Amino acid sequence: QVKLVESGGGSEQTGGTLRLSCEGYGYTINDYCLGWFRQIPGKEREAVGTIDKDGTRTYAEFVKGRSTISKDTAKNTLYLQIDSLNAEDAATYYCAIAFGGYDFCDVKRLFPKVIDWGQGTQVTVSS
Repeated sequence: QVKLVESGGGSEQTGGTLRLSCEGYGYTINDYCLGWFRQIPGKEREAVGTIDKDGTRTYAEFVKGRSTISKDTAKNTLYLQIDSLNAEDAATYYCAIAFGGYDFCDVKRLFPKVIDWGQGTQVTVSS
């Protein structure tokens, strides 16, 4: 059974650092376009960052400069780090995977190409 399994998140502090992991089962993640999304209650799911097969990254404006998306092919795991957390970072975060993906592997175009999602991990941010 193919799936993406997320870990990390939970309760974080303002100004702190969020670290999320997403391990692929049945997928060789380096063969795909990968992304992180978030969803705030009452709002649409939105892309946080993407990384393509060659390691090219894109980031949403709201995390640009304080976020790093990376992958470890030996561990078949995707990572997201967000520094300088603020209250607006509180959301449920999802990792995502899409076939191929140079043309659309960016925060503006990935969403409709996603073929599978992680289970979601809730992140709260408090002072």
